[in-house]
Amino acid sequence: MEPSRLGVASRAALSDGGEIARKLDTFAPRPAQQDLAAAIADAFESRDTLLAEAGTGTGKTFAYLVPALLSGLKTIVSTGTRALQDQLYHRDLPRVRDALGVGLKTALLKGRANYLCRYRMEQAKGEPKFASREVAAQFQRIVAWSGRTRLGDLAELEALPEESPLLPMVTSTAENCLGSECPFYADCFVVQARQRAQAADVVVVNHHLLLADLALKQEGFGEILPGAQAFVIDEAHQLPELAAQFFGEALSARPLVELARDALAECKSVTGALASLQVPARDLEHSVRTLRAAMDELPIRGTRRRAGEVPAVEDGFDNLEAALANLRDALEPLRGAAPGFDSCHARAEEFIERLRRWRGAPVARPEPEPEEDDDFSPPRRESIPAEAENQDAFAAAQQAQEQGEGTPPEGRDGSVLWYELTARGFRLSRTPLDVAGPLAAHRERSRAAWVFTSATLTVGGHFHHYARKLGLFEPKTLLAPSPFDWPQQALMYLPQGLPDPAVRHYNESMVERLRPVLVASGGRAFVLFASHRALRETAELLKGGPWPLFVQGEAPRHVLLERFRASGNGVLLGAASFREGVDVAGEALSVVVIDKLPFAAPDDPVFEARLDAIRRRGGNPFRDEQLPQAVIALKQGAGRLIRSERDRGVLVLCDPRLHSKSYGRTFLDSLPPLPRSRRVEDVADFFAGRPLALQSTSSAPADGEDYYYR
Repeated sequence: MEPSRLGVASRAALSDGGEIARKLDTFAPRPAQQDLAAAIADAFESRDTLLAEAGTGTGKTFAYLVPALLSGLKTIVSTGTRALQDQLYHRDLPRVRDALGVGLKTALLKGRANYLCRYRMEQAKGEPKFASREVAAQFQRIVAWSGRTRLGDLAELEALPEESPLLPMVTSTAENCLGSECPFYADCFVVQARQRAQAADVVVVNHHLLLADLALKQEGFGEILPGAQAFVIDEAHQLPELAAQFFGEALSARPLVELARDALAECKSVTGALASLQVPARDLEHSVRTLRAAMDELPIRGTRRRAGEVPAVEDGFDNLEAALANLRDALEPLRGAAPGFDSCHARAEEFIERLRRWRGAPVARPEPEPEEDDDFSPPRRESIPAEAENQDAFAAAQQAQEQGEGTPPEGRDGSVLWYELTARGFRLSRTPLDVAGPLAAHRERSRAAWVFTSATLTVGGHFHHYARKLGLFEPKTLLAPSPFDWPQQALMYLPQGLPDPAVRHYNESMVERLRPVLVASGGRAFVLFASHRALRETAELLKGGPWPLFVQGEAPRHVLLERFRASGNGVLLGAASFREGVDVAGEALSVVVIDKLPFAAPDDPVFEARLDAIRRRGGNPFRDEQLPQAVIALKQGAGRLIRSERDRGVLVLCDPRLHSKSYGRTFLDSLPPLPRSRRVEDVADFFAGRPLALQSTSSAPADGEDYYYR
């Protein structure tokens, strides 16, 4: 196939002597990057769909920005997080645009929760008190900043913590926004950001905003994002799971409490309103707290059916619905008095409908001490806490699948109804089991080019699993490998003699084999866990050692990372959230340890229902869902190790199933071609700079086959 003109131009711009190399001193041409840019350009030209796995170090950001800027097409670039979004917009995009000498307009667009809402800030000024003097001082800093900010992006306030209780007080949501009725509408930062995006050629968004827009389009309510001719989805491996959240719906404790407080806040401008709203607003807050207290009897997460087994919880749902209805009725005569009252009335009505949709048909209360199970009900199983040792339950889960156990989705539309508890709140969710249909429908309607790229899209070199999640049949694909010199830069160490991960003393055995690695590396390690329980146990076992310990949960993630980098010899213990979006280049991170293969926890109601749906279709849940998901999670964790051509490090994979189970070959075939060893002496030699007589292999051995290297 002849390359497109855009493909030729994109390849030339990224080649030795091209515009990027001439203008950017730190740029080094990479063949894999040029191949990726050309493939993306061809997809742009033909308005086609491309799946592209670009290994770490490929330079995929420049590879998609160059064709996007040279094409002149209206392009939406979506990233995985707001931090990546800011980095892309403020650092990478200006550098490429200036090097290419193109004068296209660009815009940064975030969700409304990232922008100051002047109306809600003014309402918050009437709060009788804040939780502490520190919070009150933060609020005054926000007020002072509001008078000088041009964009209203709260990211400008570096001192404002991400978990600050002030955020919901000074930002709006889709439910509480007054829209054009707002007295500050002419100066609304969200409206202004959308107007800039409407006029721009390249718009940088994040997946949450993109998916919110797709969900609104699906429901026919209009668009948040402007129409585009090309979409680039970076960190695309996150998209299917996130899409399930946005194509469903949820009702949680905080918006309910906010509704009660917002209704009272509106009363200061309308005489007599407080007398009619004070009691129903107070009752709504009380009903939320009472329901949460009743849910303490439940596992941390479970299905709608499981929640219905506790009479006090069902009573709590009844009381919550009644309290919402009472507040709605009290707001009815006030709707014309102020736009805020009308908005609160609409929110109460919407929350009632969501609660009713989630509850579905009335739940039959369990009879006291039944003599036998209902023949038509699935066997009752105790839900496992969120922090349970998921590997301990893995074999049992597989056996249950083979025997055909499982709970069908409870929603009538192919979705699952479930709840999740937090320390002081709850969330009631309706989540579709399959988002391939709506995602495919939107792609078809858009008539745009779609590029999905990430360092982790394939399983064993194949895109089948991810393509199915997106509703794609035989799409165009590209594998762009990392440019790293794996034999010189890295080593994979697979410790010998570890017991089965399900045994109780597995952590102690793992730590015994980990200590000599940490001695050889001088610390400088991430240890990534499949469960929080294993993380805590290991923290106790390593306490008092020669390396400073940084344990997830002891401080916010960004604070832990800063302390880890500054320590020079630290050991950071983290769980799933540290597998991706964490970039520690250089000697500060020289070891990444994976304690167990990261199979998903068996207590996730959505995951369990998804597996059951696969089984009912005649598929194999382990092969079709559990294994591919675990492979991609492992690739994400392993990808923390080597971030540049100058990095060196050891990847330690502790799970003995990598060589005792046939599926171990799939995991190892999906990782970069690191040299492998099962001798801890080779780890010491690697860090000492001594030559290693190893041979790289591309797959795991057959059972019993020796695959190390001397």
